[in-house]
Amino acid sequence: MTSIQVAQRGTGLLRIFNEAGVLSAADVHVALRLGRLGRESSEEVLFATALAVRAVRSGSVCLELYRMRDIGVDADEDREAAGIDPAALPWPDIEAVVAALRVSPLVVGGPGGPLTPLRVVPAEAGSDAGPLLYLDRYFQQEQTIRLVLTERAAHHPVVDPDIVRAELDRLFDGPHGIATDRQRLAAALAATHWTTVVAGGPGTGKTHTIARILALLDAHRRADPKAPALRIALAAPTGKAAARLQEAVREQAGELGLPELTAATLHRLLGWQRGRTTRFRYHEFNRLPYDVIVVDETSMVSLTMMASLLAALRPDTRVVLVGDPDQLASVDAGAVLADLVAGPVVGEPNPILDRILGDRAADGDRDAEALSALERTRLRGGIVRLTRGRRFGGRIAELAVAVRAGDADTALELLRAGGPELSLCAPDQIRAVRADVVAAAAAVTSAALEGDAAGALTALESHRLLCAHRQGPFGVERWDRMAAEWAAAGGAGPESALAPWYPGQPLLVTANDHEARIYNGDTGVIVRLPDGSLRAALQRGSTPYLVHPTQFPSVVTVFAMTIHRSQGSQYDTVSVVLPEPESTLLTRELLYTAITRARRHVRVIGTDESIRAAIARRVLRASGLSRRGVQEPAGAG
Repeated sequence: MTSIQVAQRGTGLLRIFNEAGVLSAADVHVALRLGRLGRESSEEVLFATALAVRAVRSGSVCLELYRMRDIGVDADEDREAAGIDPAALPWPDIEAVVAALRVSPLVVGGPGGPLTPLRVVPAEAGSDAGPLLYLDRYFQQEQTIRLVLTERAAHHPVVDPDIVRAELDRLFDGPHGIATDRQRLAAALAATHWTTVVAGGPGTGKTHTIARILALLDAHRRADPKAPALRIALAAPTGKAAARLQEAVREQAGELGLPELTAATLHRLLGWQRGRTTRFRYHEFNRLPYDVIVVDETSMVSLTMMASLLAALRPDTRVVLVGDPDQLASVDAGAVLADLVAGPVVGEPNPILDRILGDRAADGDRDAEALSALERTRLRGGIVRLTRGRRFGGRIAELAVAVRAGDADTALELLRAGGPELSLCAPDQIRAVRADVVAAAAAVTSAALEGDAAGALTALESHRLLCAHRQGPFGVERWDRMAAEWAAAGGAGPESALAPWYPGQPLLVTANDHEARIYNGDTGVIVRLPDGSLRAALQRGSTPYLVHPTQFPSVVTVFAMTIHRSQGSQYDTVSVVLPEPESTLLTRELLYTAITRARRHVRVIGTDESIRAAIARRVLRASGLSRRGVQEPAGAG
């Protein structure tokens, strides 16, 4: 167990909660530095400031002051928890903390200067939600998102409903009155709204819908012979996700008549500038030059990046945000997609949308794809959730639904019933997972030795071992080492301990090289070509991409990976290693993400208690975006 780093200058509450593992040394240092700059000595204010820093570090945008005691021992993957029950610590009176903050120079200004690094947002009227404490930077970013989205929702694009309806019939195989297909709805929303959110789980056809949205908008533009060509940008938060989006759209471009499009990371889209005064080339005073921007895997986009993107949009640029709000969110602060899907609807009804969809779809009560009243309200705000899974079904889908709904009893019943799609193993029952690891490694190696790159990559996706932690008995390091030993014992390993590369070696890229088309998160395999040379094969659409192993900026051998790393990927079988119930990394979103990586079989390695703990514990990401509005906070102006 690694000892907790203690901030030597911390005293009182800061020291106690630092030693208990609730606060890190960095949290304490930031609070003390802000206190010195603002000449604030109140122990309650400094403690709340440290908790606000901790909240951001844990993924929240702000600290919900009335829920500050819900923050547990720091979920540091590199050490065990301190073993102290947070409820037994001397938490200060919350009302006293709120009162101290309201008069603090860090909030309202004071003798230390006019800077106010903290913002206190009052409780929402008519709600049980209490006041929020922000670090000013994140408050400003949240306000940017709120302001831009509100302005964009105040009016709608001008479209020809007859052209849109005809294109919907062409692209979605049928006249508009037959069914309320949510993919068709998503395309209609993108045509009639400046901002569209397309939410949906794996296999619901999100990239299929993206391609058809672009084809619809392109056809609508081409109907005007005087209009210039549609300028389209495809983007995603990671290089791996951008590459997958590009492949998916290009595969459909021919049949849809789309031009060849290139996807980029959001950093590249905005023009990251290292060492410049402005972080990005494009911003509120130099807008992005596109008519349509599609962002995939939006659940992984942080608050900071979303604020930068929205600030850089022209008012007449359509933006389509696509992703699964039930998946794990960004590793940085914010869960913007989930907030947008669950938050208040901004915008007025668009009568043109009703004309395009027809009365049957608008009523939404006559078929299996009927829209609920809530969904029809969401349509007004440009939000639609795709629900018809096409990648997997049966028991895997039932398990995913049970986990998403928080129904632990049903989830356990499904797992205990077993069958060809689901299985539950105790932590010491490793025979089945070992057999899958060995079988997959043997198939990968066999294809790699024959120079069959496509076959090796297909075999690589036959099984994946996923863990919540990086270290410890349930972590990637231990299980990766065990799996490598199992594979080697089965004949799928290096011929020599000195060989850096060997046929069948599974790889995980951990850094981007955009020029070489290599992206952080890519997985691949070493194959032997007919001339005896070795190459790394990466998945790129239907044709493997071969590169020399020395071209990788950073790469590791991988038999197991974290569930976070697996987002955006699919495997025939996944074996999910769950930690002990006390792990704060064990959440509903984590389990849902792991389950939905599988096409054919999900194996959960863990106890009933761990499964129940995961389903009961939701990621606590405090934010003001899901509130109806933010009053002028203390410290504003």
